[in-house]
Amino acid sequence: MKRIRLTPLFFRRIHKWVGLILGLQFLLWALSGSVMALLDKDKVGGHGAGMTHAHPLPAGDYVDVAALRRGEAITGIVLRDLGTRPVYEVQSAKGVRLVDATTGADIRVDAAVARDVAAMMNDAPIRDVSVLPKANLEARDHAGAMWRVDFADAENSSAYVSLDTARFLVMRGDTWRTWDFFWMLHNMDYVNRSSFNHPLIIFVAFGTLWMSGTGFYLLFKSFSRADFRWLRRRRKPVVVRSAP
Repeated sequence: MKRIRLTPLFFRRIHKWVGLILGLQFLLWALSGSVMALLDKDKVGGHGAGMTHAHPLPAGDYVDVAALRRGEAITGIVLRDLGTRPVYEVQSAKGVRLVDATTGADIRVDAAVARDVAAMMNDAPIRDVSVLPKANLEARDHAGAMWRVDFADAENSSAYVSLDTARFLVMRGDTWRTWDFFWMLHNMDYVNRSSFNHPLIIFVAFGTLWMSGTGFYLLFKSFSRADFRWLRRRRKPVVVRSAP
């Protein structure tokens, strides 16, 4: 078996190809960072004046919480608005359910409810409503089943509404989708697009460290004493005198 010699030539060959691979990633980092910095931060964040839909609760008699359906251990009750309608958000070991605070009837979060909640976030016409059994990449910061309401606007916006609580979760548009694509290139998380300490980026980080070390090694190996000849002081010629 031929023995591998760790010579400067060996390191130079590996350094060249590793540098090419990492150099492409450096270009992607620079490109993705530049694009993300140029995008409108308000459109990327999905925020704006229309992102709030809280309404004051109407006056009147509400159902006594003690009279709500029993048979389950209730861990919490929240009185809030669902549009202009007051509701109880009842939390138990079985999950979360909504109860009309004025009648005591259970509320089913169907497509109509999802449309009403989403319509308070966007004035554009609604193009489609679909249910997701779990969060997709656009709503990855939220858990559980949800409704997706697509709008016919310039941003192709999509609102996400919780299937359990009918709470508005997030609004996404084409600007955010563009940002998210370049964010994926930037943090190299091509699956979840959320982590920056996964094995691939750690491998690239150590590859960069190796490149730096071998670069310094090859830098010093590329010099010779002749390269520093100009630093030496010129010696004065020695005059040899013959004896009289």
